[in-house]
Amino acid sequence: MTSRPTAAYQVTDRNLALELVRVTEAAAMAASHWTGRGQKNDADGAAVEAMRLAFDTVAIDGTVVIGEGEMDEAPMLFIGEKVGAGGPAMDIAVDPLEGTNLCAKNMPNALTVVALAEAGNFLHAPDVYMDKIVVGPDLPEGVVDLDASIGANLRELARAKRKDISELTLCALERERHEELIAKTREAGARVMLLSDGDVAAAIAACLPDGEVDIYAGSGGAPEGVLAAAAVRCVRGQMQARLLFEDDEQIRRAREMDPGKDPSRKLGLFDMAKGDVLFSATGVTTGPLLRGIRRDGRRAVTHSIVMRSKSGTVRFVEGHHDFSTKTWPAY
Repeated sequence: MTSRPTAAYQVTDRNLALELVRVTEAAAMAASHWTGRGQKNDADGAAVEAMRLAFDTVAIDGTVVIGEGEMDEAPMLFIGEKVGAGGPAMDIAVDPLEGTNLCAKNMPNALTVVALAEAGNFLHAPDVYMDKIVVGPDLPEGVVDLDASIGANLRELARAKRKDISELTLCALERERHEELIAKTREAGARVMLLSDGDVAAAIAACLPDGEVDIYAGSGGAPEGVLAAAAVRCVRGQMQARLLFEDDEQIRRAREMDPGKDPSRKLGLFDMAKGDVLFSATGVTTGPLLRGIRRDGRRAVTHSIVMRSKSGTVRFVEGHHDFSTKTWPAY
């Protein structure tokens, strides 16, 4: 008697996973019109508008908890906005175009990203910096620690992977604030891979079995951190993080969004993304994770990844699209 509701829930869950792919595909195709044109704001605006319209077809009662900013800062997909065609209550985290500069300059690794969880299961984080460390699956729990030195983390990771430190590669954003991290990593004997943008893709790369990245570390945006946590949950990786504040107003806002909690506490993976999580991303420009949009007149080919934490299933989806049958704008 109990099998029917469970089966029905699984079917709904699987359908939602496919619906999320349609959402990220729509944003990616809209943004791709602006690839290489040097106009990052136009690319971002097109992605936001297409993603927002695509959500109108998804059978959820969704609330944006990680989005384009506060209500007075963003016309669409702002924090607190309701989206969806009706259905189960869901938290939504979005980055309609991760890597706006990458898209504008036609550089690798621009993505459109969406994550979804049952209501109350995503960290409600303000748009501040977040310190992060990510490693992949099949490692001893706590093999790395956000509060340990990078040298100590590399030694423990090498031991767990049965590698020499010289065989490890750390990925980080190329920022002035990471100069010490980079220097200490090289001093320990490991390689460094630097990215100009795109730390969600970098966090996922650290969790892929055949990837070139063993560990991702450093600070980036907190919204991207929650999206990364959703993806890492799905692939059974490990992640720790901590919000970084520049002033008292940011601390006040963090307390308001996550009441009763210490805003400066070390966050585990389940503090950022708990429960059943769905994640989807579509490539805009080609990178190590996904191929970018291929356009041919009124047609396009998309390449996406969709993941579910419940099953641990990772699917790569290739979509072939005829623009004459689409309703999304800015193609």
